[in-house]
Amino acid sequence: MKRPYESPTISRHQGGITNKFGVGVSNRFQSEIEGFPISKLLQEYGTPLFVYSEKTLKKTYREMLDAFSLRYPKTRHAWSYKTNYLKAVCRSFHRLGSWAEVVSGMEYEMARANGVDPRFIVFNGPYKPYPVLKRALEDGAIVNLDSLDEYFEAEEIASQLRHPVKIGLRLNMSLGTHMSWDRYGFNIESGEALAAVKRILAGRKIRIEGIHAHIGTFVYDVQNYSTAITKLAEFATALKRDFGISLKYIDIGGGFASRNRLRGTYLSTADMIPSFDTYAEAICKPLLDGLTSVFHPEELPTLILESGRRMVDEAGMLISTVSSTKRMNSGTRGLVIDAGVNLLFTSFWYDHDVLPTSDHGYSNEDHVIFGPLCMQIDVIRPTVHLPHLEKGDSVIIKPAGAYNNTQWMQFINLRPNVVMISENGKVGLIRRAEDVAYLQERETIPEWLNG
Repeated sequence: MKRPYESPTISRHQGGITNKFGVGVSNRFQSEIEGFPISKLLQEYGTPLFVYSEKTLKKTYREMLDAFSLRYPKTRHAWSYKTNYLKAVCRSFHRLGSWAEVVSGMEYEMARANGVDPRFIVFNGPYKPYPVLKRALEDGAIVNLDSLDEYFEAEEIASQLRHPVKIGLRLNMSLGTHMSWDRYGFNIESGEALAAVKRILAGRKIRIEGIHAHIGTFVYDVQNYSTAITKLAEFATALKRDFGISLKYIDIGGGFASRNRLRGTYLSTADMIPSFDTYAEAICKPLLDGLTSVFHPEELPTLILESGRRMVDEAGMLISTVSSTKRMNSGTRGLVIDAGVNLLFTSFWYDHDVLPTSDHGYSNEDHVIFGPLCMQIDVIRPTVHLPHLEKGDSVIIKPAGAYNNTQWMQFINLRPNVVMISENGKVGLIRRAEDVAYLQERETIPEWLNG
């Protein structure tokens, strides 16, 4: 099909070797998601609209599991609930064999409601209220203690139950150049972790089943994982050699970077994000090297992964409609869209990719994209190169699957529809758009304000 004629345009570019827009123009747009026309989605569900791809969820999961199980067969993935609470997303991972990783009583209830056996729920985090901790231990969940206060409560619970309870210990360690998340768990280098082990063994009411560490988030440098897993393996070896404790699991947490682009980075994510194979090699080789000197192959502990962001980010997208346009005082063209930072919380630290959903030609210029909120901070992209869009045009913002549907809020506007496209191309509504009645249904009016 012959394209219509477009008159030549002249675009001003900043001079200098760092001019990333001076290498040419592009005509990027996306009109379909997994073969389904975006125009049909908008016709049925309106905007803003979150869209998830089941095909991408499954593909990412299989890539991750293949990379790790090839190098360390006893590998399990525990889906990080805080990354995305949507039942359809959680159950998609559970149907693939993923366990659940939770950090609160609320998330524990969510995992149970999704049918996850307590034995396959990993309970982390620095805040486990006594009733929540007691239930998790009674249920037989995998509970990683974060402090001595939690240990004392676990010991009290064991006394009430009149039998030992099984726990894991969260550990932290020095990683050299990488900032240590030392607010969580027991430190290895200071001797705090070993002292906690000795105290637990002296109490004889708790059995140590595993150790856990989470070194950070959006970790580019895989050497940090090698350092962490080496120290965990050394600790596990010492427990077996000195105390006869044969751990059932070693949990390396998550933190794998997605292909989103952090603000302030110049290179494309394709040049910066390690592959699953790279992460797996950095973790599995030192783990095996560190354990096989004292662990028989049949008694090697299970390696637990808690990756969330990398698993779901690319599977989720947000479609939004331009509500108005304006020319800013700086000369930059501005777009106001119907999705703000109340829905796309990650726009505070990501430069999300933004594409028109139809062909608008090659004439591009710098834009700033604002959300609809009456707040100066409601900026989706401070700078993005786009063609000339008008009121009523739509854009797709991606990746958007991680942390947005857990941190979104009903601020000024209500939360919208969310759909999932199945592997065979069917579209299912997985969360209905809210209305004011839903928003206010938990509220009550005091007697003196009635009438």
